[in-house]
Amino acid sequence: MNKHDGNGGDNCGGSYREANARQRVARMFDSAFEEILPPSDRVVSPHLALLNAPVAFDDGIVIGRARLGGKTVLVAAQEAGFMGGAVGEVRGAKLTGLLQLALREPVAAVLLLQDSGGVRLHEANAGLIAVSEVMRALLQVRSAGIPVIVLIGGGNGSFGGAGIIARCANTVIMSEEGRLAMSGPEVIESAHGVEEYDASDRALVWRTTGGKHRYLLGDCDVLVEDDIAAFRQATMDAITRLTGTGTGLSLAGMEAEHTLLQSRLEQFGGFTDSEEIWRAMGIPNPETLPLLAVDAFLNHVTARTDHPQKGAM
Repeated sequence: MNKHDGNGGDNCGGSYREANARQRVARMFDSAFEEILPPSDRVVSPHLALLNAPVAFDDGIVIGRARLGGKTVLVAAQEAGFMGGAVGEVRGAKLTGLLQLALREPVAAVLLLQDSGGVRLHEANAGLIAVSEVMRALLQVRSAGIPVIVLIGGGNGSFGGAGIIARCANTVIMSEEGRLAMSGPEVIESAHGVEEYDASDRALVWRTTGGKHRYLLGDCDVLVEDDIAAFRQATMDAITRLTGTGTGLSLAGMEAEHTLLQSRLEQFGGFTDSEEIWRAMGIPNPETLPLLAVDAFLNHVTARTDHPQKGAM
């Protein structure tokens, strides 16, 4: 294990989106981060070399222990710069192992700093299995009363398997620039054509997958500025809010969420653009939402449709 000095408590500002995984870890947390399986251990994918693909000695994910506001947390930060943050066998195993570690030692929360396009196509079967193992481990952690918090604000967002993992967590914190969805824009365009979804239309992409829309639908619980300090504060607030309130799962909570999803499908299923959904929610001047700063947006959105508290699911 390696210990890296950080200065999160003193100087944690700067764009979250523009920082890489190690910069986010160094700036966001308190004085020291203890990395598990650092690059010096050279734990790499067993599949990529067979395909003559490049490897990374940390497989593009940083995991370890940190202190946040004086509390011990376990952290996983995905590096979008390596294979788009995609999940393979080793990355998935590191995530699963970190979640399992939370069941064996006292921690205040598990934090997943996601920046991933989904499953790594080079090792698709192993990646899909890895995602299922991560989901099972995450739900076990929640069932043990330990909050799992997902942060989304990187350039690759959270798509595919990563998006499913995010929605299994207690709380999702996003910036406006963050994106969350099951299928990425390019995947939808490839499967259904540009008439269905133009992946080059950046305004459309952010209207439908970005933090503001996800906040309005309740998929994102907290919306913050693109600033590491803002993510840090929102995470500390989430830990305080979730501690001792029951972070596990219940059949009643899951049934309530399924009912809400069905009602949304019936209400919004025929719309072709998120602006139509905002208008149907009763939000005044919905066409202005993309241009509003986060604080102004939150003040403007008084008719937000709330998602059931996932902590009670």
